[in-house]
Amino acid sequence: MTPWRPKQSIRVKAIGLAWREGRLLAADVTDDSGAIKGVRPLGGSIEFGETWQEALTREFREELNVQITNIGAPLAFENIYRHEGRLGHEVIFAANVTLPVLPELATEKFLFHEDNGLECTARWFDLDTLDTGGPELSPTGLKTRLKTPS
Repeated sequence: MTPWRPKQSIRVKAIGLAWREGRLLAADVTDDSGAIKGVRPLGGSIEFGETWQEALTREFREELNVQITNIGAPLAFENIYRHEGRLGHEVIFAANVTLPVLPELATEKFLFHEDNGLECTARWFDLDTLDTGGPELSPTGLKTRLKTPS
């Protein structure tokens, strides 16, 4: 399988901020060797003609086979980053979402599949441990935005 690299264009993405007992659901982000380099909330690219809310609903349906509810107002921001030496550029819509109560989502970590078949691991994280001794939270600056009062 070809390793993932950022597209050389601006991508628009929607990510869901799912919380359980004050902890954020995020998936491992790995480098080419398979080592965890950080974590990122679930979601993905917005398709042409799709609203960010529709994209978020679709992504959670594809990845976890669940229907999200209570989609909150989005935090919208730009993220310019590097992955394996390649520059990536995205505009993010990040919004709180509510997941259904299901036993498989209540475990500390669980597996899911991206639409390309790639197996991924999702876990629940205490926001305070991310970026400070724990994995780095992506997109860059999300933790600061979540900790800043509205």
